[in-house]
Amino acid sequence: MADGTTPEPYFSTVDPPWLALPREVSDVLRPFLPAVVESIINAVPQLVPAYARPIEGRFGRGLRRGVAGALDRFLDLPGTSMPALSPETRLLVAGLGSGEFRQGRSMDALLGAYRSGARVTFRELSKISMDNDLGSSVVVNLGESILAYIDELSAVSAEAYAFEQSERAGEVERRRKDLLGLLLTGQTEESSLRQAAAMADWVLPARMLVVTVPVENSPGLRMRLGNGALVVERETDVVALVPARGTLTARAELTSALHGRGAVVGPPADWGRVADSLRLAVLAASAASAEQVADGLPVWADEHLSEIVLGAEPTAIAELAAQRLEPLRELRATQRERLEETLLSWLRHWGQRAPVAEELGIHAQTVGYRVAQLRELFGEELEDPRTRFELELALRAARTPATRAAAAAAAQRVQPGETAVKRD
Repeated sequence: MADGTTPEPYFSTVDPPWLALPREVSDVLRPFLPAVVESIINAVPQLVPAYARPIEGRFGRGLRRGVAGALDRFLDLPGTSMPALSPETRLLVAGLGSGEFRQGRSMDALLGAYRSGARVTFRELSKISMDNDLGSSVVVNLGESILAYIDELSAVSAEAYAFEQSERAGEVERRRKDLLGLLLTGQTEESSLRQAAAMADWVLPARMLVVTVPVENSPGLRMRLGNGALVVERETDVVALVPARGTLTARAELTSALHGRGAVVGPPADWGRVADSLRLAVLAASAASAEQVADGLPVWADEHLSEIVLGAEPTAIAELAAQRLEPLRELRATQRERLEETLLSWLRHWGQRAPVAEELGIHAQTVGYRVAQLRELFGEELEDPRTRFELELALRAARTPATRAAAAAAAQRVQPGETAVKRD
C-alpha cells in the first residue's frame, strides 16, 4: 500500500476456493506449467489489441516472468488457506500495474490481458486435469479458484496503477506551479520556459489569456477549459493560462466555460507579460459593474481598460474633477447630476444633439437648453480641446468607486465659513 501498511488478503473472512482442491493437483499440473505459459503468451497479443506486438526483448522477458510467476504462485495454493499472493508475487503484480501507466496504456489493457489469461489457463489446466482423471469436481473448483485468483491480481495491479497515476498528477501539478511562478516573474529566458513547460506537460503558446477564478468556484474548471489550458490552484484563487486564439468564437466559448464562476480574464499577453495581464485582471475585477457580476459573466479586462486607468490614481483624478467641475459645485445635487450627465454625453458625441437626446431619452430642445446652461457656467473653456478632454476624463472617473471616495474626501476640505450659493 502507498501508506506502508499491509493490505488484507482478498479472502480474509471466508475460506478461499482453492482450499477445496486436493493438494496433489499441484503435483499433477506443475510439469505442464511451461506449456501453459507459452499458450498464454501466444494468446494475449491476439485477444488484446494493446499487446499486439512481437513478444521479444524487454517486453517479452517481462511478460513471461510475470505470467510464470503468477502461475507458479497459483499452484502453491491448492489445499491451503494461504492468501492469493505472496509478498514477492504482490510486488510483481503491482509492478505490472504501475508499468502500464508509465507505458501510457489504460488499465483496461492489463485487465483484458488478465481475463484472457484466465480463460486460457482454465482451458489448459482443465484439459490436463481431465486427461489425468482428477474428476469434474476438481475442474469446477479449479475454475472458481482461477477466477478468484485473477480478481486478486486485477485488484493489486489496479491499485498500483492508481497510485502511480496519483503520484504523476502530483508531480505535474508541482511542476506547473513552478512554471507559473517563472511566468509571473517575467524575467526567465524563453529556452528555460519552454523546458519547464515540457516538464510540466504543457505546450507554451505564443500568446495567452490569464484567467483568475475564486478557488471555491474552481471545481471542474480543468475539464471545461480542456487540455490546452494550464490550471494552477493557489491559496485563494485558481489561475488558468489559456491559449489566445483571438477569434469571436473562441471568446464566446471561453465566456461559456467561465460562466457563473466569478472569473476575470486579463488581456492577451506573450510569455513575458503574464504578470502584467494578471495584474490588469485583478484591477478589472474592481471596475466591473454590479450587474455584470450578478449575471455571472466573466469580466474581460480589455473592456475595462479606461476604468483601470482612471482608478489607478483616484486622488489625482478627484483633484482634476474638483478643478474642472468647479462651476457645477454650487448647484443643487439633482441639477448638478443632470448637467453632468448631459455634459458627458455631449462630449462623447462631439456636440451632436440627436445622439445625446437618444442616449439620455430626452427631447433635442431639452438638450439645447441644458447645453446653453453649460455654456453659461463654463464659458469659452468648452471650446478648448484640452479642457474638453479633462472634463470627459473627470466625468468618467466620477463613476468609478475609488474616485467617488476620493472626491468625497476632497469635498470635506471646504474652508470654514464657506457657504454654498444655490442656483436654479
